[in-house]
Amino acid sequence: MKKKTGPGHAAFHVNQETERRIDKLLAKMTLKEKVGQLTQRGKITSKEREMVREGKIGSFLNLRGPEKVREIQRIAVEESRLGIPLLIGDDVIHGYRTIFPIPLGEASSWDPELMEETAAIAAGEAAVDGIRWIFAPMVDIARDPRWGRIAEGAGEDPYLCATIARAKVRGFQRIREGGGPTAACPKHFAAYGLAEAGRDYNTVDVSELRLRQTYFPPFQAALEEGAATIMAAFNDLNGIPCTGNRWLLKEVLQEEWGFPGFVVSDWCSVYELVSHGNAADREEAARLAIGAGTHMDMHARVYPEHLPRLAAEGKVPETAINDAVRRVLRVKFWLGLFDDPYPQAGGGETVFLRKEHREKAREAAGKSMVLLKNEAGLLPLDPSLASIAVIGPLADAKSDLLGCWAGQGESSDVISVLEGIRQRVGPDTDLHYVRGCDVDGDDESGIAEAVKAARKADVVVLVVGEGADMSGENHNRTSLDLPGVQPELVRAVHGTGTPVVLVLINGRPLALPWEDRHISAILEAWHPGTEGGRAVADVLFGDVNPGGKLPVTFPRSVGQVPIYYSHKKTGRPEMKSYADSPVTPLYPFGHGLSYTRFEYRNLRLSVTTGSLDEPLTVTVEIVNAGERAGEETVQLYIGDVAARITRPVKELKGFRKVFLQPGERREVSFIVTPEDLGYVDEKGRFILEPGMFRVWVGPDSARGLEAAFERVKREEMA
Repeated sequence: MKKKTGPGHAAFHVNQETERRIDKLLAKMTLKEKVGQLTQRGKITSKEREMVREGKIGSFLNLRGPEKVREIQRIAVEESRLGIPLLIGDDVIHGYRTIFPIPLGEASSWDPELMEETAAIAAGEAAVDGIRWIFAPMVDIARDPRWGRIAEGAGEDPYLCATIARAKVRGFQRIREGGGPTAACPKHFAAYGLAEAGRDYNTVDVSELRLRQTYFPPFQAALEEGAATIMAAFNDLNGIPCTGNRWLLKEVLQEEWGFPGFVVSDWCSVYELVSHGNAADREEAARLAIGAGTHMDMHARVYPEHLPRLAAEGKVPETAINDAVRRVLRVKFWLGLFDDPYPQAGGGETVFLRKEHREKAREAAGKSMVLLKNEAGLLPLDPSLASIAVIGPLADAKSDLLGCWAGQGESSDVISVLEGIRQRVGPDTDLHYVRGCDVDGDDESGIAEAVKAARKADVVVLVVGEGADMSGENHNRTSLDLPGVQPELVRAVHGTGTPVVLVLINGRPLALPWEDRHISAILEAWHPGTEGGRAVADVLFGDVNPGGKLPVTFPRSVGQVPIYYSHKKTGRPEMKSYADSPVTPLYPFGHGLSYTRFEYRNLRLSVTTGSLDEPLTVTVEIVNAGERAGEETVQLYIGDVAARITRPVKELKGFRKVFLQPGERREVSFIVTPEDLGYVDEKGRFILEPGMFRVWVGPDSARGLEAAFERVKREEMA
């Protein structure tokens, strides 16, 4: 595959000298030693240590700490027959010890450079603990907020997700000072985010056309950026589970795309081919998975139990095993493990939570926050207010701010929202905190005290949402409302007449129609990480002007799901409605307000009629018409009016971040290429057709200036 990478970033590639070294190793390996390289275990006991000595394990996960890693690597390198080092992997989803906002939150920054930096910090902290392989980024397109793992990805749009996938791979695979890169592992291939009913691990039935147009692009982008490995998904895909799906892993990934790295199963998913009903037993599961192109068995123990005998009996070709081993060794050589398999000396205390890491976490959290509503300019707050009531079950939370998949983050490292506000307000401000209710449950006994505190305050900061354990793997919800009695708390506090700022801590889009109608200001903070409390205070008091934009649509109710901006047209668009609700979202994709006001003016196209193969320049003027400096994310959308295969109403094709002082104006230009106007068909072929196109430039997917242009065949231009 074509590799693109920047300075300091390592793109995985095939090296002929490495291939010769692999050839020599393969010639020395027994069948059991080969299968050992394809075996990953998730724990270490005396049995696993002995298996390492015998060359029967090639990788571990859930193993952390330089001393532990050095010990097991020493056994592999010094006591096994061939001395092949182990590959140590871990889930480092949005930080290792310094925890950044959940990926869905970070995606709200629309800032790839920032996300590259946070990924590099996470990989650097993990490497100190001996981890050189990261099971991230999660690049699944997710359009169903019931699904708990929507928190782990970048939202609903292929273009934005692909852009972020590239940035994350660059960050994870950055060459560290004094050490080599870390291997990224984009996951879960493929269409895992399309699980029926938002139920994790559930089946997926989707056309090849939609796979190629919507669900494949972020994976392709990650691999083009040089990701070294990829993880197969749990789900059944069109009748064949991904772990055993030869079309997906062998024909598309390895043959069509030319991926030279290796595929790892998800946790025990080789065995789960039996649970799916695709394999009759573990032996058949091993045969199907290796034949499909799943190269490493994560913890299921199916490969070591069955592959040596299956290969000896000719039921699995040894060439398939050799290919898998070559791919695994290729990654180990690329990482430099054969030259230096041991973690750097010094330990995590010299790297974890460095001052600059915490500063980056605070910056990332601030840029991830989305101002959903700000009626009458309630925000930003004056830090010298006489009295502020801080209310809510998440106001003084710490571990909940870390969110799901919080790595090695510790609650003791976290600054709560209450602490962040307390550090920011003036000494004369009376700050009163009341919990009000639990995150979940039906106990309303604390609401009366919250009402009492609200009545005495000049303003209420009401911090509500979801606990960290309400999103993530297998943490799905049938309701998108605030859980428990939090809606009752919000209504009661609003009923006091005191102005309310609603701060949301959550891992998915929530349905907030009542809150949107009644609450003056709403700030989406997501699960913001280690420095989340300070970042919330930065935004509330105007030290940071919010510039986040939603990477996912917020529905009015769960009944609208799935809802996303780039939906298809229908034959009767005027009939596309509900009897009990508008069809429009509560907050559209790309939405996000600021403490200043941006105006879009004078949209211009370089040409309105041109040939298919020539680029088009789209220019717009952005004016900061408000009284504060601020950053705007200018978004470009394209819509194909008519095509052989029906197209979405519009698609994101570019964005630019622009920082403007009050009164400042600037022209922003986009180059629209032929690739932006075409599409892939059900066989992956790129199609570019003449015809009319629409272009929008604006602050979100629902608003903006619009123009039209035509593209014709070059011979028709003569």
